[in-house]
Amino acid sequence: MPAETVRPLPAHVLPGQRGSGIAPAGPAPSAPAPVLARFAVPVLPALLALALGLWGIRRDGSVWRDEAVTWQVGQRSVAEIWHMLDEVDVVHGLYYMLMHGVFEVFGTGTAVLRMPSVLAVAAAAAATAAAGRRLAGPWAGLAAGLVLALIPNIQHYAQEGRAYALVTAGVATATWILVGATGRTPSAARAGRLGWRAGPRWAAYAAVMLTTALLNWFSLFVLPAHAVTVLVARRRGHRPLLLPWSVSAAVVVAGALPLILASRTQSGQVSWIRPVAASTLLGVAALLLVALACARVPYPGRGRAPLTPASVGLPLLAVPQCGLLLASALVEPLYLDRYVLYTNIGFALLLGVGIAATVQAVPGRTWVPLAGVTALAFVALLPVETALRKPESRVDDVLRAAEQVASVARTGDGVLFIPAARRDTAQVSPSAFTGLDDLALVEGPVSSGTIKGVEGSAEHIRTAMLGKSRIVVVTDTHRAASAPARETGKLRVLDRHFERTARTDTAGRRVEVYEKVR
Repeated sequence: MPAETVRPLPAHVLPGQRGSGIAPAGPAPSAPAPVLARFAVPVLPALLALALGLWGIRRDGSVWRDEAVTWQVGQRSVAEIWHMLDEVDVVHGLYYMLMHGVFEVFGTGTAVLRMPSVLAVAAAAAATAAAGRRLAGPWAGLAAGLVLALIPNIQHYAQEGRAYALVTAGVATATWILVGATGRTPSAARAGRLGWRAGPRWAAYAAVMLTTALLNWFSLFVLPAHAVTVLVARRRGHRPLLLPWSVSAAVVVAGALPLILASRTQSGQVSWIRPVAASTLLGVAALLLVALACARVPYPGRGRAPLTPASVGLPLLAVPQCGLLLASALVEPLYLDRYVLYTNIGFALLLGVGIAATVQAVPGRTWVPLAGVTALAFVALLPVETALRKPESRVDDVLRAAEQVASVARTGDGVLFIPAARRDTAQVSPSAFTGLDDLALVEGPVSSGTIKGVEGSAEHIRTAMLGKSRIVVVTDTHRAASAPARETGKLRVLDRHFERTARTDTAGRRVEVYEKVR
């Protein structure tokens, strides 16, 4: 009887094979095995992410205020978008240009508005799985991709017409490229990764990271996270990685610098962000504790490779979170979870290792417990998942408010928006406002290069209001405690000269009807 040889689990073991780490001595596995493994590991999480993204993508025909901006700006011409960026939202300029192209080709609609985000999350899940496979084997990679697809916050932004899912896809792709820049051992890296292929790989890394930074420059927090990864690899014997990464990072920062400087002149756009709540800090701390526990889980080949799930995942999870929290504490409140949505990639890489170790310890075929864990997670999250796909899951619903206006307004009525930003209701659904006079507006959003248009003086608005016998007001269900003088002036005229005859609250928006007191 020939003896059996104990070996580490090969990186090409197919999903569905036993993960015992014991392989009989003899001929090497046939060629199709690694090809099929490489194909299955990224594709299965991508398919799950795609299915979850398409599920309820229209969200009952609702659009919230941030998506309304994408919808109306994306339908402007390139020249009109460029004109607007001089005044506001330059940080989202590349995304608006992208969505302009999408609308030109596919038309408008809630599904079209959100489809780029759905596809981006599918790509992010695939890239995360591919990176995890290279770091810790196919089961860890497959689990990491599935984890990313199932994270509620990821599902939330997979169905939003904003750039955050695209940024996540860019970070996942750049991380995969970085992981692929090293071999599985320092000697393999020196032998196979420093020749003619190194230049295109680092050029791709720089291009992806720069594009991601232009979509949202808060993604530049990934660079210090990747710097930690590169320095750890250097200590583990892979010294040649530092120089090409440094050059690529410098190119990215230089390319994004003009956008950073331009956006600083529009910093008033984030003045509404509140200081970080204690619950947010506790949530970040909980994620880090789970990730640290998973980082200690053994996996095949641990201790030999220049990069590990811990050296890639922990910095990616912790550094951007801590960096943005620190900036919020020292400079001004800036922290929003969507600005660092991509840090979920680091969490998924580490949790994937923990899940893979658990399911491989179960007797039988490994894919069975992994499928069970995935199904169990889906069912456990089902209340959250269904809630995310309802209109009430967002701050407000612009389209529903427009429908309410159409049902109560009469031709010749005046209309007021309090605050002026609620004019997005008319911008997204102009047919609902046919025959109504916008009493405060003196220059429209497109011609003024703004999002909400330019309103007249308090006296101009007062005169226009007093010339109407009936006014429809679009506002929030909860008005801000303090407001600009122009907004308080509108309310003062309504209180003194008009009587409210109807009020309807719908998904964060309020539509009121006022009639002049005789």
